[in-house]
Amino acid sequence: MPETAPLSDLLWTRGYTDPAWIRRFTSQGRELSPTRRVWRGAAHARPLPRDEADLDALDLVTTDAGPLKLADLFAAARTDAFLVMHRGRIVYERYPQGGDAHTPHFNASAAKSYLGLVAATLAHQGLLDRTAPASAYVPELAGTAFGDARVQDLLHMGTRVSYAGRPFDKAIEAQRYHAVVAPRLRPFGYSGPDTIREHLLTARATGAPGAEFRYENGNVETLAEVLRRVTGLTTSALLSDLVWTGIGAEEDAYYVLDADGVEAACGGFSATARDVARLGEMLRCGGAVGDRQVIPAEVAGTISTGVPDGYPRRVRFPAAPPTSPATLSYHDLWWVLNDPYDSYLASGIHGQRLFVSPGLDLVAVHFGSQVMSPAVPPAPLVQAFVRIGLHLQA
Repeated sequence: MPETAPLSDLLWTRGYTDPAWIRRFTSQGRELSPTRRVWRGAAHARPLPRDEADLDALDLVTTDAGPLKLADLFAAARTDAFLVMHRGRIVYERYPQGGDAHTPHFNASAAKSYLGLVAATLAHQGLLDRTAPASAYVPELAGTAFGDARVQDLLHMGTRVSYAGRPFDKAIEAQRYHAVVAPRLRPFGYSGPDTIREHLLTARATGAPGAEFRYENGNVETLAEVLRRVTGLTTSALLSDLVWTGIGAEEDAYYVLDADGVEAACGGFSATARDVARLGEMLRCGGAVGDRQVIPAEVAGTISTGVPDGYPRRVRFPAAPPTSPATLSYHDLWWVLNDPYDSYLASGIHGQRLFVSPGLDLVAVHFGSQVMSPAVPPAPLVQAFVRIGLHLQA
């Protein structure tokens, strides 16, 4: 939070500094908010063969205090679930906080990437025009920052926005968004928007779209509304039809809903670690599950290579300090590592990750309940994923 932020804005951080509250929020969403299921389909779940590997003694990252092992990583990241697949087999699966394999866990902003798959698929099918302004599909957003942006801008976080005339602060605006979809998070005297659509209508542009990268939830909520208008389906039904029923999911997933019954598409999604791993394995295999093409091969194959001209090739990860080099790319709502292994990442607050590395034959899923604070260093999850992949390849 900037030093100039008024003390009243501290109200918007409540709950997120208590790990126990975070864990309840990440694992019991159905008990706290209205939700809509993402149906897994009627088919049998796709089996996940196992080939256990002993990773507990592996040195993951070297720190000032010495080598970091998985137990140390789990403590630092407050890990709820950790699952690794190598060459299509589960080699490691743990639930350190006493969870289980069948209870959906909050995915947070990792869900943005899943929506990116849906949008890219519809564009590939010719049903969505990436160059069209969002207002061409959602006319009531004309004149707003998101309505005047192109679909391609939304997919690459390419808008500059101010809500209700406020100076933009990413962390505070994220908490204000949470208050829109979860009334229990609203501070006393709240008088802001009651629904996602009302929230989007308050957005005004502070710069031309497509000129720079600015990570903001409204891009994804606008894109979700565009996709609903294009298809006539809810976000839950879309993800079910295009992804969830195709990966052989074992459990239904679900989205949190706002007061209008609209899914919180940018981060209100929960699913099990095994099913998210199935999604990652489908992508690692070029969008296919066995002989069935779930996502077009062109969509899956260009996640790590398809940043369009005119958009930044290097962007800064939200949790990274301001002085860190911008080494990642961002394409169709996925984080691209630009490493030798064509790795890419879906990432969410409190430690939610789906890591896909075709070059390492690796898929890793991490769910956590880590406090997000300048006083709490982020756990080196990506470095650990790569180290595990290199170890398994040896």
